[in-house]
Amino acid sequence: MSGRFQFDKGGSGQTLGRLYDHLDHPQSVLAKFAKALAKVQRCAGTLKNVKYPHCTMKIVIVGGTGNISTSLVRLLVGQGHEVTCFNRGQRGSLPPGARLIKGNREDEAAFENAMQREKFDAAVDVICFNAKQAQSSLRAFRGVGHFVQCSTVCTYGIQYEQFPSTEEHPLRPITDYGRNKVAADKVFLEAYAKEKFPLTIIKPSTTYGPLLGALRQVAWEFSWIDRVRKAKPILVCGDGNALHQFLHVDDAALGFAGVLGKAHCVGETYNLVRQGFTTWSDYHRTAMKVLGRDVELVGLPMRDLLSIDPARFDICAKIFGHSTYYSSAKLFRDVPEFVPKTSLEEGLRQVFEVMDRNGRIPDSDCEQWEDKIIEAQQTVGCLRV
Repeated sequence: MSGRFQFDKGGSGQTLGRLYDHLDHPQSVLAKFAKALAKVQRCAGTLKNVKYPHCTMKIVIVGGTGNISTSLVRLLVGQGHEVTCFNRGQRGSLPPGARLIKGNREDEAAFENAMQREKFDAAVDVICFNAKQAQSSLRAFRGVGHFVQCSTVCTYGIQYEQFPSTEEHPLRPITDYGRNKVAADKVFLEAYAKEKFPLTIIKPSTTYGPLLGALRQVAWEFSWIDRVRKAKPILVCGDGNALHQFLHVDDAALGFAGVLGKAHCVGETYNLVRQGFTTWSDYHRTAMKVLGRDVELVGLPMRDLLSIDPARFDICAKIFGHSTYYSSAKLFRDVPEFVPKTSLEEGLRQVFEVMDRNGRIPDSDCEQWEDKIIEAQQTVGCLRV
């Protein structure tokens, strides 16, 4: 019979097979059984002697159209899961097969009631940024099989005791973003400790992709790409050799999807990064290779950059001017599906193409600040990398 669940020969399979032949409405009964069995298997591991054709989860992504979550939704849909996104419906579109529940999480009662009505197997919250939102998510996802919180490596701060830094490293955030993420994570960790709330925390580092664009070290802007194309020098912080880790959003999605439904990942925190590191100088040189130009990297000390324009260069003080190197050994151990596939060169090429297509690369001739700084520094001497 089409659509009938298949069982192995012998044991419970024979019993269930005989039961199938004697039921008045076998498909509906076995469908309910298979759905319940799938949920048990996802939480407790694979049961012996049972095979079913479609082990899928009902998953909600709080967010779903952002830098990482866009790739995550696409991946989960491609894996056959039943995917729902909860967001305001104001940015981007969902891939075919994903469903939208339109709403604002700041309307806590509506958000929590909508999530409770759905009875999801798993939830991934990529837009929980503070303790208040975390408390709301706890109420929204009471009874969920697995909950994944998207945190950040910014919770560790910039003073490290060892490289690579593991998930046990002390938390010393220096930004409001990092401090609020620590507070949110604490709410979830306390719920896990007291109530066994089925929590996994994932901490990405710098994830880049078509939506975010290709960052640079010294500032949050994209005219540097046009500068390279026009053979203009670009600024870096210090000697440009601060360590960093870059992960393409499609690879980040593998990490989030890979923990879902794994009982041994519950109660764990994972750094979501590639193995190894690169320097910001090598990052920019990789971009030059993709863009077909080789330009000069001009290094200025961080204190000089901040004295010139503290607002423009604050990303250096917050993280990019410091060496950061996190261990992902734990994630690789527990989630064998996490195998990053996109090289930095390949990823930047993709991002540049999308940015060009969408007109997101500014004309550097209209931006004079970088030329002025470089010219001024040439009169007193600067570090050429």
